[in-house]
Order: sequence, then C-alpha cells, then structure tokens
Amino acid sequence: MSESEISSKTYEAAVERSRKIEEDILVNPKKYRVLTGDRPTGRLHIGHYFGSLQNRVRLSKLGAPTMILIADYQVLTDHDAFDKISENTKQLVIDYLAAGINPQEQDVIIYPHSYVPECNQLMLPFLTLVSNAELSRNPTVKEEIESAGLKNVNAGMYTYPVHQACDILFCKGNVVPVGKDQLPHLEMTRTIASRFNKKFCTDMGKEPVFPEPQALLSKTPMILGLDGSQKMSKSRGNAIMLSATEDETAKLIKKAKTDGDRHITFDPVNRPEVSNLLMLISLCTGDEPDAIAEKIGDNGGGMLKSMLTECLNEKLRPLRDERKRLEASPDYIRNVLLTGAEKARAIAIQTLNEVRHVMNMEI
Repeated sequence: MSESEISSKTYEAAVERSRKIEEDILVNPKKYRVLTGDRPTGRLHIGHYFGSLQNRVRLSKLGAPTMILIADYQVLTDHDAFDKISENTKQLVIDYLAAGINPQEQDVIIYPHSYVPECNQLMLPFLTLVSNAELSRNPTVKEEIESAGLKNVNAGMYTYPVHQACDILFCKGNVVPVGKDQLPHLEMTRTIASRFNKKFCTDMGKEPVFPEPQALLSKTPMILGLDGSQKMSKSRGNAIMLSATEDETAKLIKKAKTDGDRHITFDPVNRPEVSNLLMLISLCTGDEPDAIAEKIGDNGGGMLKSMLTECLNEKLRPLRDERKRLEASPDYIRNVLLTGAEKARAIAIQTLNEVRHVMNMEI
C-alpha cells in the first residue's frame, strides 16, 4: 500500500469520526474538551474568521469546554522577530472577544503558553516516545519549513508536533478543530497519548492518563488571498484584517485579482480568483456561490467586488465596533489572560501530578 493510499484512508477515517463528533457535540457538549488556538504573529484576518473563529464561537456557545491557546513559544520556531509577541497576544484576545467568545459567561479559558510552565514539563517524557525519523518525515513540518523559507532549521521546529501534543494533552483535550493539513500533527499527538498510556499505564494496571484526541474537521473551504493564487496570509500581504476599517477593506477588495471574463461564474478549478470572491460573499450572506454568480451575470468584476465590499463590511461591523471598545480597555484584556493562565496552570498541575504518579516519580 502506498503512502498516498494510507493518507487517503486516514483522511476518510478522520472525516467519519469528525461527522460523528459533530452530531454528538450538539447533544452532549460537556463530554468534550476542545483545544484550539493561534500563534501571536499578528492580528487575525477574515480567513481566520470564517475558517476557525466562527466555529470556536459556535462551540463555546453550545457549552463545550474550550481551551484557547496563544502559542507564544511556538513563534520562536520560525520567526526571528519576537519584539511584538506581547502586543500580538493582546490583539488576538481582542479579536476573540469581539467575535463573541466570552470567558466570563462561557466555559472558555484563554491563556498564553509561556505562562503555563507545567505544560512544558511534559516535553521530556513525550520526546522519549517518538523517534527522530518520525519527526523528520512529518509532512506538516516540511511544509512549514518550506513556507517560512528556513535555511537553518532549529530543533524547535522539528519538535513542534511534540510541543503541540503537550498543548493538547496537558488539559486532556479530546477534540481539536483542524484543517486537513494539520492532521499529521494530530496523528502524532494520538500516537504519543497511546504510547504513553501503554508504557506507563495499561501494562502497569493503571487507568490511562491521556485521551486520544479526535479532529473536528473544518467545513469551510480554504480561503485564498486577494491575489487569488495562494492561501490568505498576513505575511503574504494578501489578507483583509478583522481590524481593518471599512474604507481599507474597500480599497483592498478593489485591488483583488479576478480575470478577463465579464460573465461571472462559480468555477473554483478554472476561475479560482473569481470563485474565491464569490465564496467570501457566500460566507457573509449564506447564499450559494452559484446563485450569487447568476445574480451578477454579465456585470463583471466591478459588481462582484462591490457586492463583496458591502457584504463583508456589513458582516464585520458589529465585530469591529466591539474591537474599538475592547482596545480602550487594556486592563480588562490583561485580566482575561492572567485569569486564563491561572486556570490553565491548575489543570496542568493536576495532569503533571498524574504523570509523575504513573511514571513512579513521586517523592
């Protein structure tokens, strides 16, 4: 069996498990602990909003316990610039809260990685459960190295999947919302959890410490940048930030790439640029992309961009108004982070105590 066939079967199995979780979480939200988060490399853009942030808000409002990690340590693996990590962390929290996440009313903990040292104490035992070969051939790591253009790859990049395993397992997260490209990282986490339980628990007659987390796969298609050729990314300069003004949004959309055919159709394969803008309108309005294209007809890219500008600004207006209010309350933002860190540490300390117990390291 080839590697591609194994990958295909693994993906199909993940899709089926995700479907079952999606059904069950509507009925039994407290049965799950969701782990999600971002690296503080900048503010969030509309790709983040439609791809993950809206879903986090949905899950938290359903009542699913949710841990939102701000992975500040992980910025160091492929970014030389660390002078803005603190400010970027606060801006992420503002984006989260403005979108509708409310730690005061929902079972949500927002915390920065560097403030939970107990989580990192899992790294050493976890590293003993994986081989160098397994780390080296992780396809997600390879893609991230290539994307960052790294010539000298530090060890932190190679151990990135193990670091993510610590992030997920310290709080016993059993559901992780991801896209298809992140499945190899999650498979590594599942492998580490299984090997730990087998080595230190099952064979010793003790209860397993860690769950084997499942993927909750995103249903939103990949959102291309305004250049229409690659994934939306702030580093590529092809993104619309959630914090952008309405005028800034209009100017950015006006420069978005389309094509020479005035008749607008939804054809992601042959017309990716036009189809991407139609998809964004669809995400704002709930209308099908084909129906939107039919409505625009022969009115060309001008009407397409005008419609997107109006829909996107209307969709984001409440979020942007709330952002302005939150930016004027830095003490509140800091309190959200410190309170979240305190709660996350309490969870991590309990897990670390369980780990010491099954590894016979108690004194």
